[in-house]
Amino acid sequence: MVKGSDRLTTVLRPVRAGNAFEETVERLLQAIKLGVVGPGEKLPPERELAVRLGISRVTLREAIRSLSDAGYLEVRRGRYGGAFVTYRQPDPGAGELRRALADMDSAELADALTFRMAVECGAAQVLAASPLSAAQRTTLRRRLAEVNNADPRDYRRLDTAFHLSIAELTGSPLLAGACAEARLRVTDLLNAIPVLQPNIDHAAAQHEAIVAAILAEDPAAAYRAVAEHLEGTAALLRGFLS
Repeated sequence: MVKGSDRLTTVLRPVRAGNAFEETVERLLQAIKLGVVGPGEKLPPERELAVRLGISRVTLREAIRSLSDAGYLEVRRGRYGGAFVTYRQPDPGAGELRRALADMDSAELADALTFRMAVECGAAQVLAASPLSAAQRTTLRRRLAEVNNADPRDYRRLDTAFHLSIAELTGSPLLAGACAEARLRVTDLLNAIPVLQPNIDHAAAQHEAIVAAILAEDPAAAYRAVAEHLEGTAALLRGFLS
């Protein structure tokens, strides 16, 4: 079963020694922006985080301090202390969309959408090609129920969790990491788009189709279902950006 600690493993992978500080900041930001650690929640203990990331506790503290200074974390001392997430996704709107676009041109967006299509369709195909355990089936159904029953204010975070769970359930850390990276490349744009009920309803039907294909162990159908869903998301993005 994919638990919270397993989702952390997807994004909090070991960093390279040559860029330890920068990559630590990047990994922590990824966990925060993807909602793996939500607003008000605490990062894992310092000792555990340092082991996960393969870095010294000095480097970790420097990264946490930088993110605290930038407003993403709050460090609390004492028995119940730790590094708590203070970042909250901005309210969707045209202003946020313009800000999200400031660092991405049309070629970069097209590349990000292509990357996401390749890795997420591939993950679904791989998962559907493998016999699924009862625990895997339960996890997939739970993630589906969570996103399809989500409050609009929490929809994007639970949608991310649903999509990442498909890659995580393949058991491939590299594939799960690639899917997390692909989602991160478009997450600011997605978060800036208003969550509209017709879009939620349409996405819910597509999510159902994805899960049905995976549970039926039909790789071709799983690939097609994810491709159709991501093409719809890409069209939505292009529509708001046109």
